[in-house]
Amino acid sequence: MKDDFREILFTSEQIAERIKELGAEITKDYAGKKLMLLGVLKGCFVFLADIGRHIDLDCEIRFLTASSYGFSSVSSGKVNIEKEIEFNVSGRDVLIIEDILDSGITLTALHALVAKNKPASLKTCTLLDKPERRQVPFTTDYTGFICPNEFVVGYGLDYGESYRNLPYVAVLKPEIYS
Repeated sequence: MKDDFREILFTSEQIAERIKELGAEITKDYAGKKLMLLGVLKGCFVFLADIGRHIDLDCEIRFLTASSYGFSSVSSGKVNIEKEIEFNVSGRDVLIIEDILDSGITLTALHALVAKNKPASLKTCTLLDKPERRQVPFTTDYTGFICPNEFVVGYGLDYGESYRNLPYVAVLKPEIYS
């Protein structure tokens, strides 16, 4: 499997350190509040599990499933939300947790979906931000790393449902996804 990567962008040690920092920042920002962490499946599961353990607050954890990629290496431009919100976010402090902010299409759609249910506050946290790929304007409130315009996998990010289990983020060789 390691032959499928051109390079490791972010090591497991770099990720662990940054997640500790993000967790401390979120804990400070939401002090005294009960926070709802709303994970976007499937890519967020590793990031959410790790950052959740570094947020020293009472947190409720919920999930939504959304994608604009499927088995492709580029966004289709159409967001598929497989599960509507089946829980109450009204009056709650909600933090959407996502693996990567790329085109902005998925997070824009999810943000609008949650916002229409009138949370007390709504912010986003992504492990990676790839600003060069933005198709719609969207800025995340908490960012782990700025990512170059490369196709990356690992730490929850996949290509065709593979590579999610890697403990680091790596650049996938173009011949793998072309």
